[in-house]
Amino acid sequence: MVCVADFESWAGRQSPAELAEPFTYVVGLDGRLRLAPRRSEHVACAGGAAVLGAGEITFVREAGHWAVGEVSNQSTGYCPDVTSWPAVARALDGIPLRRPAAFTHEVVFRRCPACAEHNIVREADFVCVFCGGELPEAWNVCVDDADRSIRR
Repeated sequence: MVCVADFESWAGRQSPAELAEPFTYVVGLDGRLRLAPRRSEHVACAGGAAVLGAGEITFVREAGHWAVGEVSNQSTGYCPDVTSWPAVARALDGIPLRRPAAFTHEVVFRRCPACAEHNIVREADFVCVFCGGELPEAWNVCVDDADRSIRR
């Protein structure tokens, strides 16, 4: 999506029930926002390509205009770092859509150096739930299956 008209056209094709649910989103390497139903895989939404950001997003009407209600980096397909926010913000600003100042829900992803499993870090407990190994404090999930990754 590149402009408000694109977004309003897309929103007009969604049912009220769909608009009440979060949507899957990705920000492509071209900086554009792409949306799909919540149950869609982020990788499918991106056509299998690398992305600048990914997660879930909700939209609300405010004073007759569309705005972002909530937005997260929750994508187990890409496991984006919270530092992907600037790319998401630029994509939303480019439309433009009103948005929060940051992710409303941040998910911390890490790959375990010991067993290579992807983890969601909860309550700053940097311990692998699969093997008990220590997880790094810095983001290290560079998914690269068929060039499917988060670009920094």
